[in-house]
Amino acid sequence: MISELNLTADLDSYLSFHIKKEVFAIEVGKVIEIMEVPNITFIPKAPKYMKGVINLRGKVIPVIDAGLKFGLDPIELTINSCIIIIKLESSDNEIEFGIIVDQVLEVFELNSNKLQASPDVGSEYNLDYIKGITKIDEEITMVIDIDKAFKAGEIKIKNEINQETKKTKK
Repeated sequence: MISELNLTADLDSYLSFHIKKEVFAIEVGKVIEIMEVPNITFIPKAPKYMKGVINLRGKVIPVIDAGLKFGLDPIELTINSCIIIIKLESSDNEIEFGIIVDQVLEVFELNSNKLQASPDVGSEYNLDYIKGITKIDEEITMVIDIDKAFKAGEIKIKNEINQETKKTKK
């Protein structure tokens, strides 16, 4: 009985999804919700990977194209495409944003010591955002360290928009 408790204590839950033909996963604890892709409002002069913003129950949420963010082709919206709403906590505040993915696959549990290190591809490529790699059903899954992949400064558009909205309401 004790060994069973120790085994489950090291399990972490991850949400897997497709970006193009690649499989990625993030910690379930960072996910707020998964939603269909609504109308996205374009933001002029935003970074190329920033698709725009959506209104989620009265909150302005920035939306990022995960394909472009990770150096792949842009996500082409299909019936399977969805937005994963994520919460990041930084030292001074919480930031919510969405990433568009081709398809959400499943939630799985993984013992943290079963993650293999990301491959060394040379110093000109930064793979710090890859927490590790695992194999699920004969398919390689890259586990993303969401805090390293998305920095708070990249998503500051949300704060700027929310502050402008507050000014116009006064």
